[in-house]
Amino acid sequence: MTSTDTDSFRIHAQPDLNTALGAWLDHLADERRLADKTLVSYERDVRQFLRFLTGHLGGAPCVKDLGELRPADYRSFLAKRRQADKAGSRSLARGLSGVRSFLRFLEKRGELNAAAIGAVRPPRIAQSLPKPLTVPDAEEIVSGDLGLESETWIETRNMAVLTLLYGCGLRISEALSLTGRTAPKGDARTMRITGKGGKERLVPMLPVVTQAIETYIAQCPYPITANGPLFLGARGGALNPRLIQKAMEKMRSALGLPASATPHALRHSFATHLLAGGGDLRTIQELMGHASLSSTQIYTQIDSASLLAAYDRSHPRSGS
Repeated sequence: MTSTDTDSFRIHAQPDLNTALGAWLDHLADERRLADKTLVSYERDVRQFLRFLTGHLGGAPCVKDLGELRPADYRSFLAKRRQADKAGSRSLARGLSGVRSFLRFLEKRGELNAAAIGAVRPPRIAQSLPKPLTVPDAEEIVSGDLGLESETWIETRNMAVLTLLYGCGLRISEALSLTGRTAPKGDARTMRITGKGGKERLVPMLPVVTQAIETYIAQCPYPITANGPLFLGARGGALNPRLIQKAMEKMRSALGLPASATPHALRHSFATHLLAGGGDLRTIQELMGHASLSSTQIYTQIDSASLLAAYDRSHPRSGS
């Protein structure tokens, strides 16, 4: 059984459905290797659905009941969540995705037909574009020695982390998960990263990134062990990501950058600047660790928006 406890389902499902739920959660954790936070979200989404069905059907549902549901039943669930829980489109779409995953699991086991939920479209979500930094701003952040920290090695550490985010397109969690053994060294040209869902990928290493890490290691006053974290806090423990966020806040204040200049914006900048420089979407997808190309395609919209803004500023007839 997974760390996600199915006891919370029991007042909203018959025994056969509880058993199926446990098998589904085990499948997500053991075979699909989903992250713990994703498992918790899926468990919560299905629990909300079963709570709705208990009232909708007049009693705790069983597997057979799920197979007899119609598209209208799922739409009623979405409508109730929007009205009673004030759930937004993003929450509703995520909740429907969790329920769909569970039903398709049961369908593959031959326990029901999940065609009805396939006929229900998730609510449309207004897509917000990532906000990358300009190339000069990104370069100033990862190359500047602004003297904002009380100890030089801490500033060097912060620069090494931020250089990883911009130079390799890492998530901050990926950068801080590096150990003394997995840290790039010498003339290493690639580095293996474990991303979301435990998926591994190779990212190329720029010399400037390796140099930033080696400078930090040389200045760090604490021993960095092979199996211990590469990036350490002021007292020698694992570095808290919030400290990097605070360091970025200081830097954007000193440099006059907008509030959108966050550590994660450096990852967006990595993808956007690669695309503007002629990088192809499939390669950028691999480098970013995106499971779907659609996640990468959003950067084409940023590039197009930048081109239109430049056109409006520069074309002699743009104001006519």
